[in-house]
Amino acid sequence: MARFFGGILAASTLLLAGCFSPSGNLPQGEAAYRIMPAASDTLGAQEYRIGVLDTLSIRVFQESELTFEEISVNSAGTINFPFIGEITAIGKTPIELSREIEAGLGSRYIRNPQVVVGVVSSAAQRVTVEGEVEQPGVYEIAGTSSLLESVARARGLTATGVDDEVIIFRMVDGERYGAVFDLKAIREGRADDPEILGGDRIVVGYSAVRGAWESFLKAAPLFNVFTRF
Repeated sequence: MARFFGGILAASTLLLAGCFSPSGNLPQGEAAYRIMPAASDTLGAQEYRIGVLDTLSIRVFQESELTFEEISVNSAGTINFPFIGEITAIGKTPIELSREIEAGLGSRYIRNPQVVVGVVSSAAQRVTVEGEVEQPGVYEIAGTSSLLESVARARGLTATGVDDEVIIFRMVDGERYGAVFDLKAIREGRADDPEILGGDRIVVGYSAVRGAWESFLKAAPLFNVFTRF
């Protein structure tokens, strides 16, 4: 019996060396928030981040030919605008997009252009939540969400989930970025809740220690049946 529990203890000690971590060398802490900022507590109309398939209105003061009541963001997250061409709209606020259009028009075509961008309608966007959550899947969000809200949609972590190994993957200007966040610190108010955008992928890490313990508890009755002490 002592040898049996000694073996279990030895195996557990080896597992305690670490958890299964898909994070590798991804940024954490302050570096993570520089890539994926915290969500705003009060998301105003001008703080909304434009998403794929959103419908926008773009008005250029005293330029009727450059005024559009409805212009759609395509599946690549861009719009085409006269004189400027393709502009990346996804992930920007209406004000940020307005300033970019003003800069494009003002550089060659119009003196001191005044541009106002509005959101006519927001298409439902999707976020993927996978790994050690109770209900992995693809969830729809309107506009933006936060990490806590997205994990809650997936019914929270499993018993083997690691709350300080939560990774967000995001496409930015055609490049794939990832960053690691500590869900426990966010819940306790020690860290900000990062903003989640349409197209983000959230992966919750797996604890080998907790997994081994869960497996041991499930197998314990069998040990009682087949082992004599």
